[in-house]
Amino acid sequence: MPEVDTIDRGICRSNKTCCAKLEVTDWLSDIKSAIPHEDLVEVRFKNTRKDYFENVNNLNLKVGDLVAVEGNPGHDIGLISLMGELVTEQMKRHRVTLNNNGEYRKIYRHAKQVDIEKWKEAISLEHQTMIKSRQIVKDLRLDMKIGDVEYQGDKTKAIFYYIADGRVDFRQLIKVLAETFRIRVEMKQIGARQEAGRIGGIGPCGRELCCSTWMANFVSVSTSSARYQEISLNPQKLAGQCGKLKCCLNFEVDAYLDAQKDFPPTNITLETEHASYSYLKADIFTGTYWYAQHGHGPSTLVPVHVNRVKEVIRMNRKGKKPEKLVIEKYDGGAKELDTFHNVVGQEDLTRFDRPKQQDHRRNRNKKRNPNRNQPQNRNSGNRNQRSRNSNRNSGNK
Repeated sequence: MPEVDTIDRGICRSNKTCCAKLEVTDWLSDIKSAIPHEDLVEVRFKNTRKDYFENVNNLNLKVGDLVAVEGNPGHDIGLISLMGELVTEQMKRHRVTLNNNGEYRKIYRHAKQVDIEKWKEAISLEHQTMIKSRQIVKDLRLDMKIGDVEYQGDKTKAIFYYIADGRVDFRQLIKVLAETFRIRVEMKQIGARQEAGRIGGIGPCGRELCCSTWMANFVSVSTSSARYQEISLNPQKLAGQCGKLKCCLNFEVDAYLDAQKDFPPTNITLETEHASYSYLKADIFTGTYWYAQHGHGPSTLVPVHVNRVKEVIRMNRKGKKPEKLVIEKYDGGAKELDTFHNVVGQEDLTRFDRPKQQDHRRNRNKKRNPNRNQPQNRNSGNRNQRSRNSNRNSGNK
């Protein structure tokens, strides 16, 4: 097991979180299926790359084994991450197809010590190769960036992951890389989101980036998702660390769309007997629209329940104007929507500016006896004592 852990860290050397991202929970591991399924195995490699192979030699495999698998050309070394019935489900999810011969690629054998040592040497060359390839790209003046390099297990081939905004003619680059490193070269383009997931980081929510922990497929994000959720279109806040719109904008947009199915339109002005109101913002999950009077600005915001908004719109279409915009029937929207109450006072920012309770007591005592803490004059005390003694002596005479 220590050897496997070392190799596992080698797979995820450049991405500290890719191991957690590539893990799959086999929730059918303790259930024997009555339906026979093909002996397919999921094998994972570096840079969130997975592939699926067939155990044609009937090897005794288990999750975590290092195996030598069929490459293109040669062979590659990978770690078995999933076996059993869930492999076919994962293949459907990732839309895996057969090779040109109509067959799955094969698992050759368990990785030998010679294979592992050669693979470790290939991993040690990846960072140096990436730095040198970036210099070659700079010399050729190509508008692209080499993000990472992944060597095949037999050191005969390397995959160069690059980022580019448009199409790049890298035919000359492939020739130079092949002559420089004496290997077969494969170029694979990745997006800015994949690059951010490879590097990792902490998002503004305080958690690890979704692209570096669990997201495998990236869906395009548009500003309409922010509009449906009533989020201000501030590009600095909507953009993630990759420079694109945050993927989490798509997570809750369906819930917002379902909640707004029965909402009235927002481009209609509400007319009352005393004023006209225009829509300003909405609190979707409480069913509240906020309106402001014409000419008064946001200082006159009025929360109105959506049912009351529908009723006022119907009255205005009939030529009627209600006396009030908010009535007791729909006072749920007019109530204070902030359910947080600072009862203890611990969340008050000015709590340290107020004097403590002991200071109040000390000040109260000073008001009652202002001369309590003042030092007495010793000379005045002796003078009073002598006068009392003289009076006593005169009385005795």
